[in-house]
Amino acid sequence: MFSLGEFVVNASSGICEIKDIVELDMSGDRTLKSYYLLVPVDEQTAKVFIPVDSASQRMRKVIDSKRANQVIDDIPSISEITVPSEREREITYRKAIKSCEPEQLVGIIKSLHRRKKERYAKGKKCTAVDERYFKIAENHLYSELAFALSKQKDEMLQLVSERLES
Repeated sequence: MFSLGEFVVNASSGICEIKDIVELDMSGDRTLKSYYLLVPVDEQTAKVFIPVDSASQRMRKVIDSKRANQVIDDIPSISEITVPSEREREITYRKAIKSCEPEQLVGIIKSLHRRKKERYAKGKKCTAVDERYFKIAENHLYSELAFALSKQKDEMLQLVSERLES
């Protein structure tokens, strides 16, 4: 169970604060169900509703500074995301993003960074799918690391880039 005022990560909304627990009828069958009311930290006017009974599968607590530093230190040893085939590329990326795990996001970034270099070397552009998931992974990872370490997202970009090069 999560608490009011707690910060959580949701795959589609990023970092959110739990503002309330509300009873809603989202199915239209007049059955009330409990939902967490989340407000994304980057978009204070948005509202996200997550069913309380399945919240642990759709969100998790934001990592603390100790874990954030560990993720940063581990970047060189984190494996790239393995894509079984071109057909499954988007499915694999989506699954990794949905996991909300920082190591999975690093894996996507590393994989797509390498793939982008290879494609450019062959005179090809980055695919739209690769570009979209690269941006999502970067945004989610840098936002959470910055939040956990009380820093700016651009500082995290620089720090992660340095670790990727090592």
